[in-house]
Amino acid sequence: MAQQPIVYDAAKDLVDQLVGLKADSTTYAARHQRDKVAAATQGSYDALFDPALPGLTLAERLLVALYASRLTPSPALAAHYRQRLVDAGANAADIQVAESGKPADAADPRLAAILEFTRKLIEKPVEGDEAALKTLPAAGVSTPAVVTLSQLIAFLSYQVRLVAGLDAMKSLAEQPGRAAGTPAAPFPANTAATAPGDVIKNHGFTNESLEWKAWLDVIDLDKATPDQIAVLEESHPKAKVSDYYRFLVHQPEILRQRSTAFNAIMYAPGGLSRAERELGATVVSRVNGCVYCASVHAQRFEQLAKRNDVIAQVFEDPATAGTTARELAIGKFSIQITDAPAAVNADSIQALKDVGLTEGEVLDLLHSDAIFAWANRLMLNLGEPVFPA
Repeated sequence: MAQQPIVYDAAKDLVDQLVGLKADSTTYAARHQRDKVAAATQGSYDALFDPALPGLTLAERLLVALYASRLTPSPALAAHYRQRLVDAGANAADIQVAESGKPADAADPRLAAILEFTRKLIEKPVEGDEAALKTLPAAGVSTPAVVTLSQLIAFLSYQVRLVAGLDAMKSLAEQPGRAAGTPAAPFPANTAATAPGDVIKNHGFTNESLEWKAWLDVIDLDKATPDQIAVLEESHPKAKVSDYYRFLVHQPEILRQRSTAFNAIMYAPGGLSRAERELGATVVSRVNGCVYCASVHAQRFEQLAKRNDVIAQVFEDPATAGTTARELAIGKFSIQITDAPAAVNADSIQALKDVGLTEGEVLDLLHSDAIFAWANRLMLNLGEPVFPA
């Protein structure tokens, strides 16, 4: 049965509530300049925690959310999901397992498998390989429920980074004595030299065109529901021939919200240049070990910027990549929000403003980095890249 259409109500926006964003604040104003992203973020939350969603119980989904929020960590989100579990009447022993960080202590082997899979994707997403994924069907988790779980963990990875980044933006905005500052001292820049069109291969990463193959069954278009077909057509021009989209459309409303968020983040006009959004996405993908995402977004950077020198540097060492102080700062922030979102603070945002990013550009970078915490985990845990022959 199709889920009911989700209607956005800004007054009930969870992220605004958790960060404490008020309508008269500069951070609120910046965030709601990208209202499509805010609406799709809330829509994703609503779809993933819809009590009527089959496959995983609401309690199982909330236990995953609590566990993931504790691991990252994100105290505000952990408190939110713990309270939701209490309100839902969840088993106290299961809540204790999610809070303790010991999935093996779960009395239910299915819950233990779900939480162990969650741990891998949160802590080191590259470990979410085929063997890890197939522990779920073995524990009695159906393919549509695997899609729900994977989307949920990936969404939580996005959500905690969005909350951390917005909280840091708000913190800086509340320090009126902070000056614009002087350009930050650049990192020692890598000297890799390449020309547009050159094939780059380094540390297992490449800018070549790759394919991607799912490890579990994708939707047969001849058997797809009208809603599934509609969501595929909304999501991407090539979605109907993509294993990625045809796998995710097992849960069409979750995919609809996710695709809306992705497209609004990466393609909206104005703000941070699209090339710089692609640079942030490539850095995050390199750090997370997502070869497929890194290849796609390296190509898009080159198409937009007409150069690939910084891509060669990212593949070599993202910590020193950048041809300008601005690129270096973008890379540094992208690494920090990926590896240590809880450490992102007002100084992290100030460093971006010191090299010329506006409030709106900072938000666009935060969005592009956070959405690739989501995208990388899906690509890494649901299938594998296929290299040219």
